[in-house]
Amino acid sequence: MGGEAISASARTESLARWITFIHLPGVGLRRRQEILEQFGSIEAVFDASRGLLGKYLVDAPQAVRAIADGPDSAAVEATLAWLAEPGHHLLTLLDPDYPPLLRQIPDPPLALYVIGDRACLSLPQLAVVGSRNPTPGGRENARAFARALAGAGLAITSGLALGIDGEAHRGALDAGGCTIAVTGTGLDRVYPAAHRDLAHDIAGRGALVSEFALGSPPKAEHFPVRNRIISGLSFGTLTVEAAERSGSLITARLAGEQGREVFAIPGSIHSPQARGCHRLIRQGAKLVETAQDILEELAALASFSAIAAAGAAASETPRPGPADIEAQKVLAAFGHDAADVDQLVMRSGLTADVVSSILLRLELAALVAPCGGGRYQPITRSQGPGE
Repeated sequence: MGGEAISASARTESLARWITFIHLPGVGLRRRQEILEQFGSIEAVFDASRGLLGKYLVDAPQAVRAIADGPDSAAVEATLAWLAEPGHHLLTLLDPDYPPLLRQIPDPPLALYVIGDRACLSLPQLAVVGSRNPTPGGRENARAFARALAGAGLAITSGLALGIDGEAHRGALDAGGCTIAVTGTGLDRVYPAAHRDLAHDIAGRGALVSEFALGSPPKAEHFPVRNRIISGLSFGTLTVEAAERSGSLITARLAGEQGREVFAIPGSIHSPQARGCHRLIRQGAKLVETAQDILEELAALASFSAIAAAGAAASETPRPGPADIEAQKVLAAFGHDAADVDQLVMRSGLTADVVSSILLRLELAALVAPCGGGRYQPITRSQGPGE
């Protein structure tokens, strides 16, 4: 009993020190990283003398006082109370559960606040990003791609923003998969407020993540900073729609700088929302037309067996799965020949809207392909699109 109490007390003290350290006044991320590397542990930092700390923080006397006086501020106490709630975590850079891919980037966060399942942060992930004001087709693509990729075993990571981000999260939830939302605020608030229910669903089936202190508002400068986490957690970043000046292009650029894959969906040459994707493709991003394009690329490049397994599952198992009765009805309605929407509606007994939506999903999963005249052709397992 006594040992448990000591252990709990030591853990609380360690958390308090971390909370103080990651929010030191007047000290940037790189500087804090250097200090932590120099001392080797958070305990060594806080056990150091004022004189030694002053050598490393000569221009930051407030930070020296914060460390030397110990973590006893009201903000630390409030954060500790927040962390005591179920499903709330602080995942530090030295924690063995810290996401391994994120640790590899040049400027990993020293700690992540998490609501939900912290273990899902180490799952194979794909970032899905794009415009806050997408076209209807862009919304459908984001949701359908995310649904297919989550169904193949990838966690879907995005930024909880309106538009493509929200549809990507919803697509992963539709598939019963894991989705991760990296926010630009403290986790005690939801931004945008319209996504409050979505954030609740994500916390229940994945995780909400932020490096910002509780109470941090949605400042404009926070979002480019958080984008490095979205790309850093992921094997690759898929841009669904983006205007030429879209903030989602920052995430794609960061992915490239981090040595991760960059994917983009092409669009109409007349659509402003396609220009950002076309620019990415001209710069070397991989043009994708189906979810299988992404899975095959990641399976070929990744050393993690989970990605290879996801790619294998996608090629061996029809998408959507057997439980999707409506999709199975549409597939069965083809027989072995091409058919148009009207024929599929008549044969399946489903509405035109439902059939059209399912056809999009089946096309993204490389199970059907358009063949002209508004008709679609079923694809067998030994046959690929265009073969």
